[in-house]
Amino acid sequence: MGEDFLHYIWNHKKLAINKLQTVAGEPITIIRSGQHNLLAGPDFFNAQLQIGDQHWAGNVELHLKSSDWYVHGHETDTAYDSVILHIVWEHDVAVFRTNKQAIPTLVLKDYVSTDALANYQELFKQDNSRWIPCATTLKRVPKLTLTSWLDRLYLERLEQKTIQIQELLDLYQNDWEAVLFNMLTQNFGTKINKDAFVSLATALPFTVIRKCAQHPFQLEALLLGMGDLIPDDSTDSYALQLEGEYEFIKHKFSITTSGILPIQFFKLRPPNFPTIRLSQLAQVYTTHPQLFQKILELETKHDFYTLFKIQASAYWDTHFSFGTPHKKRAKKLSKAFIDLVLINTIVPIRFAYAKYKGIENQETLLDLIRSIGAESNSIIDKFDSLGLNAKHALDTQAVLELKNNFCDHKRCLQCGIGNWLMSK
Repeated sequence: MGEDFLHYIWNHKKLAINKLQTVAGEPITIIRSGQHNLLAGPDFFNAQLQIGDQHWAGNVELHLKSSDWYVHGHETDTAYDSVILHIVWEHDVAVFRTNKQAIPTLVLKDYVSTDALANYQELFKQDNSRWIPCATTLKRVPKLTLTSWLDRLYLERLEQKTIQIQELLDLYQNDWEAVLFNMLTQNFGTKINKDAFVSLATALPFTVIRKCAQHPFQLEALLLGMGDLIPDDSTDSYALQLEGEYEFIKHKFSITTSGILPIQFFKLRPPNFPTIRLSQLAQVYTTHPQLFQKILELETKHDFYTLFKIQASAYWDTHFSFGTPHKKRAKKLSKAFIDLVLINTIVPIRFAYAKYKGIENQETLLDLIRSIGAESNSIIDKFDSLGLNAKHALDTQAVLELKNNFCDHKRCLQCGIGNWLMSK
């Protein structure tokens, strides 16, 4: 039994509300149960109750045992003098405000249905074989309930990313182009090098990117040089040219590489080698110097496929790394990679920009994200095996939000799926 169960019962009125009485025998009528408070202070704010002949307005506090009031030190905290009802599962002691006035107590277990308690116990059964608490019951949840909850989770995920984007806006003094470059660079780093690529983007003033973007060779030399990817002792003529250009740019703009994390090749497939990805990134910005404005104008997935119809510079047609040639093959951005750019960069930054400008664009972005195929990883595959069956990228992004922020923390009573299971 956890206090979250008590909060759920009170918040959703899953109790015999017409029979409620305090331990002193006074009838309780709920006029307003209050606003659930997830921060410090009483658990529910601004409740309105009729207790006996008295109308009360104030806050509500919940504990498993009445004595927890003293365990938590509320008897000396004036913030709890506003509590008008103390709700407990077990009553073992009377509680008082700091002025020694007694607080009415409701013993919740006397009014909770056996079905609600059984559903709670089933959901939180100690079973180490369960991957998530609802692993054995997820298939019972109606598709409409799942769809509605996943849509909400995805929007919550975008809201969280908006907070991160706002931090970048503060760093770049509201330069949206610079924010996009930082996010896009992280995307091009993929899972292995995302932190290192972000450190590179953060160390590099975007004013320098703007100037070098007029010359493809310069921008590639700058990015590869900043990433310490140009070998010092190479006899490769292209590497030597890049090294010379990088040294010139570094001196011209007084660039420092301090704080840039080491870039890795280990465990990467050749198409994801950082040499290839940084060359492709350079080509994106030399082809589209006003990239942020362009992404605001496009609507469909295929529009973005055209925008990012980019390939690494000609040298990389026959190389994955310096000095080791292979049969000629252009290193283009694949549609699968562009999908990841859309999911992780384009949709979040457009959502954040619309919110910044007070523009309503949710439906356009939801249509865009739904047009992208479902991602595949171990978490998504496991949910599919349990019957969730993600259909597109909105679902898969929402599933990741579900697992990381609800299932892993057993926040089932704040979850749309858990709420449905509790109600049955």
